[in-house]
Amino acid sequence: MTALAEMVSFLDRELRIAEIPDYPAALNGLQLANDGGVKRVVAAVDASLAVVEEAAAGGTPALLIVHHGMFWQGTQALTGPHYRKIKTAMDAGLALYSAHLPLDIHPQWGNNIQLAQALGLANPIPFFHWKDIFLGLRGAWSGTRDELAMALSRAVGGGPVHVAAGGPAEIREIGLITGGAGSEIAKVAAEGIDTFITGEAPHWSHPLALELGSNLLLAGHYATETFGVRALAEALAARFGLPWSFIDHPSGL
Repeated sequence: MTALAEMVSFLDRELRIAEIPDYPAALNGLQLANDGGVKRVVAAVDASLAVVEEAAAGGTPALLIVHHGMFWQGTQALTGPHYRKIKTAMDAGLALYSAHLPLDIHPQWGNNIQLAQALGLANPIPFFHWKDIFLGLRGAWSGTRDELAMALSRAVGGGPVHVAAGGPAEIREIGLITGGAGSEIAKVAAEGIDTFITGEAPHWSHPLALELGSNLLLAGHYATETFGVRALAEALAARFGLPWSFIDHPSGL
């Protein structure tokens, strides 16, 4: 049995939870404690009822690490599914830790760097400034737009990639922000990047990418954000000598 407090201290420090800004509903850090002990680590993208039920079914006290926490929709009454989620976790001794932007941008375990490495992005550097941090990575990539779409699909497990083919067929530089950053296509294009990869976008981002002469590739919000929680859970489990698992519960978005 590993002390929950020791694991949380490690996570808070390595992810710089207190330093990195985020949306208020992210509530990064430990969102739900247990009696203080952990025997296994579980990772998932979302703290949904289905995920909590599967994590709780493991039968021993666990730490569930997620990217989107239990309070993503804001303040909620403890009734209905929200009550069942909390009760299920507490009855099973399941603690829950959430890391949103601190995990997206982490230089080793982050969603951005993990996807960049899977694609073979050359010498990625931070880009897209927001509230004293950089939300994404940019770097050189050699190949065609079609080759990139295929490589991106492989990187996210074979899922579909939507392509707005407004930019050059031969890719020179990629900007990458995992999740739902497609609405930022104009700002990305203004930085001189010809191809932008993210998870999802509003409808109007497609015609705008064409008008701007930019490529926009969308590989799914969920699919582009499975990397970080898996990498973090694996590292945490190795450090503390615990087993770990990943609960795959895709949204299709």
